Amino acid sequence: MDTNQLEIIAYNDSLAGAFKHLNEAWLQKYFEIEPIDVEMLGNPTQYFIDKGGHIFFAKVAGEIAGTFALLKASDGVYELSKMAVDESFQGKKIGNRLMEYAIAKAIELNAAKIILYSNTKLPPAIHLYRKYGFTEVPVTSSGYKRCNIKMELIIQKEQ
Repeated sequence: MDTNQLEIIAYNDSLAGAFKHLNEAWLQKYFEIEPIDVEMLGNPTQYFIDKGGHIFFAKVAGEIAGTFALLKASDGVYELSKMAVDESFQGKKIGNRLMEYAIAKAIELNAAKIILYSNTKLPPAIHLYRKYGFTEVPVTSSGYKRCNIKMELIIQKEQ
């Protein structure tokens, strides 16, 4: 499988099942599916897109390999949410490509910062976030029981 042919595609309703499947897989493996997950994954258009957010997918050789969402938290602030890479594609730098795209998209959207909520039980994810400049900040109400770390990336605008 040649990940050099990876393309990032935008969400459409035909991808709702893939979005749900990718996220349920990691949630069931490490945690549990919480009521907020059911709502988000069951209604991605309503929960993300209709509120000014975006969902993207990594596609490799016609297969959906990963996903992430940018949930509009407030003016200038997006939450990196529901990032997942299919187990069969892990270790192939797809998470890096998704993260680079997420940051570029946030810059394009004139975001001042990106926030995320995670859990320290996921060291590869925390490592990825730190690698791209996210720093730990005090946890505020996230809506997730599993959340024990909040991170943010301040986007520096060029002068």
